[in-house]
Amino acid sequence: MENTKISILGIPFTNITFDDMADKLAVKILNKEKTFVVTANPEIVMFAKRNREYEKIIKCADDIVPDGFGVLLASSIQKTPIKERVTGYDLTIRLLEMCAQNSWSVYLLGGKEEINAAAADNIKKNFKGLKLVGRHHGYFSGNEEGIVKEIQNKEPDLVLVALGFPRQEQWISSHLSSFQKGVFMGVGGSIDVLSGTVKRAPGIWRKLNLEWLYRLLKQPSRWRRMLVLPIFVLEVLRTGKKKSS
Repeated sequence: MENTKISILGIPFTNITFDDMADKLAVKILNKEKTFVVTANPEIVMFAKRNREYEKIIKCADDIVPDGFGVLLASSIQKTPIKERVTGYDLTIRLLEMCAQNSWSVYLLGGKEEINAAAADNIKKNFKGLKLVGRHHGYFSGNEEGIVKEIQNKEPDLVLVALGFPRQEQWISSHLSSFQKGVFMGVGGSIDVLSGTVKRAPGIWRKLNLEWLYRLLKQPSRWRRMLVLPIFVLEVLRTGKKKSS
């Protein structure tokens, strides 16, 4: 399962299909190989450009996958097209399905207590067969060592960290050396969808690569965050011109 890395504004994305990425992580779980996955969209790339410490953190990940149509657009502009979008939510669902099929264990970290509890309940209900060995909300203060110890003791195969970027990647990077095994992935707002409090865009919107527009229409307060996409595309164009001149 060979795959190459494609650099978008200095961030090395794994160029792989969705199915191959899921299979790759399944092999990591089977082999008990500790793995750090980042699901990155244009907002994360632009933040990394401004924050060198965060850039270093995500560059240490085993895989950075393209969660966002803007990343695919940028790769096409560069004439180094990425094979397929690998969204954090879809990858989360596929991994949970694999956990259910193989009786693998899961730990859920992040979100408000009620969101975390509802997501955990839905995971247990919808993915029968997996073992949800622990969970904790994301508003911990002074209990971080207890969470790390619980994960160490339970040794989950999959750890979903929903603290929002950059905190989730910072948390994984800070504590990864404390664990012996497990796939660790930052899943951000996926926990809201898993809990049932937020609905994902209908399939037709996703097929047309308009999920971002659906989310904007549902949550107009996101408009400031959406401004990053044209800035990101302009930066890719500007960088490409500099390289060719």
